[in-house]
Amino acid sequence: MQIRVYYEDTDTGGVVYHSNYLNFCERARSDIFFQKGLLPILACGHFVAKKIVAEYFLSAKLGDLLDVKSKLLQMNGASFVLLQSVYRESEKIFELTITLAYVTFEGKPQKIDAQTRELFLSLFEV
Repeated sequence: MQIRVYYEDTDTGGVVYHSNYLNFCERARSDIFFQKGLLPILACGHFVAKKIVAEYFLSAKLGDLLDVKSKLLQMNGASFVLLQSVYRESEKIFELTITLAYVTFEGKPQKIDAQTRELFLSLFEV
């Protein structure tokens, strides 16, 4: 997914504020569903962030066009792990490893059913 850096994404020096990289990755995850005519909220539940490991390599700046790539690293019983990388042209500027837990609408962890597992394997690059 491509994302343009707007003024609202930056500090007063035109550099992307550190937490906005998380927003860019969230938008990319959601967009994967939207491109297939789906919502990231499923009939039986949804996914919430359980663990995030972020690494910053270079700063993005106002006006940059960024590309966010998402790769499925691991599927567990009630969670999965994604690697999301943000590029400016061919330069990797940010990387996020995120563990997302599958929960009911009441917030209780639940096992990922076979249908949801197949959906995620079809949506994300492996």
